[in-house]
Amino acid sequence: MPKAKSKIQISNRRASFDYTFLETYTAGIVLSGTEIKSIRAGKASLADAFCYFDSVGQLYVKGMNVAQYFWGSWGQHEPVRDRKLLLTRRELRHLRQETKLKGNTIVAVKLYIADNGYAKLLIALAKGKKEYDKRQTIKTKDLRREMERGD
Repeated sequence: MPKAKSKIQISNRRASFDYTFLETYTAGIVLSGTEIKSIRAGKASLADAFCYFDSVGQLYVKGMNVAQYFWGSWGQHEPVRDRKLLLTRRELRHLRQETKLKGNTIVAVKLYIADNGYAKLLIALAKGKKEYDKRQTIKTKDLRREMERGD
């Protein structure tokens, strides 16, 4: 029996304003029981989330806030903790090489529940925007909005 399609999509809207995305990857997340319950309830935030490599070469997301589960007090998780991301060795090696270049970083873009019921995190290899790039982004967004209103 196929699972119902989930509408849970928690996005980091600030990331597209501050960074230019070069490549995107879909990663699994290692979560505890109450964390997945909170995510399914839509109680998570990616506002300050970014990814880093530890000394062993594994990728972690830092700053992702998953609120404590409201239905019970036993076995609660810590809301802001580093969570391990699951990617293939080839993807991890490529990301590690690219983040060594100046200006490149890995940001969390979107958190969602996949069709199979697992939580997935869409991450992007990104390059920081300069101030004039941000102004250009605002200008094109305003022009697009005016064109849609005008038609």
